[in-house]
Amino acid sequence: MTVRRVWLAWSSGKDCAWALHVLRQQPDVEVIGLLTTLNEAADRVAMHAVRRTLLEAQASAVGLPLRLVYLPWPCSNEEYERRMSEVIAQAREAGVTHMAFGDLMLEDIRAYRIRQLSGTGIEPLFPLWKPSGGTAALAKQMIQGGVKAVLTCVDPKQLSESFIGWSYDDLLLSELPAAVDPCGEHGEFHTFCFDGPMFTHAIPIQVGEIVMRDGFCFADVIQALPTETS
Repeated sequence: MTVRRVWLAWSSGKDCAWALHVLRQQPDVEVIGLLTTLNEAADRVAMHAVRRTLLEAQASAVGLPLRLVYLPWPCSNEEYERRMSEVIAQAREAGVTHMAFGDLMLEDIRAYRIRQLSGTGIEPLFPLWKPSGGTAALAKQMIQGGVKAVLTCVDPKQLSESFIGWSYDDLLLSELPAAVDPCGEHGEFHTFCFDGPMFTHAIPIQVGEIVMRDGFCFADVIQALPTETS
């Protein structure tokens, strides 16, 4: 059996975390690393606005090395593709055969990723693509499977900013407007995953300052100190 050696595109959210869980159940797949792009000015994950220290805590909890790619802000598409091409070449030299993504159903995003990897020697994987029962079923599957996450970014043009900082759970799903995808697949919201079956331990967090920036509402999630016991 030929084993596929995989880097997983890691945004810090629930979908990439669940993709890791799914990939680890496939006997011909070995996930050997996580790949994350960061805003180099803010030292945070783009859109999710998650601190690098939390990314590092996630990598430790899933037991995988983290490869960071810093991007300028603002970042042109040409500069993004240049920096990613360098990383993909390095991945190929490191023996990576596949790049996995947590995309669910947006055809244009999938097509873009396929084009970017064309001719590189690395093939794309989409372990969550077109989930059975749609994104509503996938959302419930993740929650029932033990995924715990918090909303770190909300697009107020699609979802009220009052949802920022909410836990991603059954209550949230029941309160989301009908027009909002249960997984936030259209960019309605982004999450930070702090526990689940892919982790060896939960990451203690707390929601800090909430700000409006560049037309989006962000929650500054920080790592909480362990509670002392007497």
